[in-house]
Amino acid sequence: MSDSGRGELVTPSAVVVAPPGLEREQWLTVRRTGVGGSEVAAVLGMSRYSSAYEVYLDKRGELPLDRPRSPELAEAAFWGLAHEPTIASVFADRTGLGVVEGPGTVAHVERRWMLANVDRYVIEAGEAAPSSLLEIKTRSAFQLDEWLGGVPDGPALQTHWYLAVTGYSHAHVAALLGGNRLVVHRVERDEQLVEHLVALVGEFWQGVLDGTPPPIDGSPATEELLGHLYDVRAGAETVADPAEVLPLLERRRELKAREQRTADELREVDNKLRATAGEAEVVKVQGEVAFTWKQSGPVSAKRLAAAHPELAARYTRPVDALDTKCLAAEHPDVVRPFRSRRLLVPKESAR
Repeated sequence: MSDSGRGELVTPSAVVVAPPGLEREQWLTVRRTGVGGSEVAAVLGMSRYSSAYEVYLDKRGELPLDRPRSPELAEAAFWGLAHEPTIASVFADRTGLGVVEGPGTVAHVERRWMLANVDRYVIEAGEAAPSSLLEIKTRSAFQLDEWLGGVPDGPALQTHWYLAVTGYSHAHVAALLGGNRLVVHRVERDEQLVEHLVALVGEFWQGVLDGTPPPIDGSPATEELLGHLYDVRAGAETVADPAEVLPLLERRRELKAREQRTADELREVDNKLRATAGEAEVVKVQGEVAFTWKQSGPVSAKRLAAAHPELAARYTRPVDALDTKCLAAEHPDVVRPFRSRRLLVPKESAR
């Protein structure tokens, strides 16, 4: 698949905006010129790892260009990239379809903010040029059942975004589950879904251009982001708009009270179930296991050591651990940037 000119179509509706093999910083800079397939789920509030607000700040250049990812995500990304050539090769062998690498980052010819970094392009038997694309995933074996039923929502959105950018009528998704099970699905273009995606993500992108951030959501990703977003000034104060803050504080009090009521009600139900079990570990209803109350939880080291001090001493092991309390006391300025932030609201009685 060749790129004979940056302004020429390389798919039915896409042009090349960046060649392959760019240095990571250059590639990340290109990504900031639009929205890519891996960001669509976050923009729509359907990602566990990112949020629309985080994507917005990134596109506005308000986050570090190459900020570190969690070790778990970095490790998953490493293995995904390492397995990609093998998965592509096996897909080609099993389907009889040709598979080629693409010309780099592509964008929709009319809406250049619609970006795609397609894993591979697919050539049908007897054809000379690609007519569809291949999206490659590496996932845990625990997700096998989910993948057997079709392409899960996140990868499906990403695949349809690539169809929206490239103009192809269908795509293939190949997922390696648990390192030893390849699942392949063909995804037909859903024109209504494509239109919805373009409209919703287009609205988000207009907000990026206008400097209008999306609403703060309740996702763990946004919580994590806000906890480390700012360089905090010790003791600094800000004067907030009462019309904005007071309703939020009242809503928070209502939710905390509801949370406590729910916790109490749940504990009451659980206690009744525990009482029903008595000395039994397994409780059956109509011949089926209804619930279990097994003695398999965490070990109480303190109680065990009091009852069997000699045995506990034999199995006590020294553990190397960072003494954060001592470090913080002696080097508070060094430790401060690495502290997480906690949201504390004074109790009503103290207000």
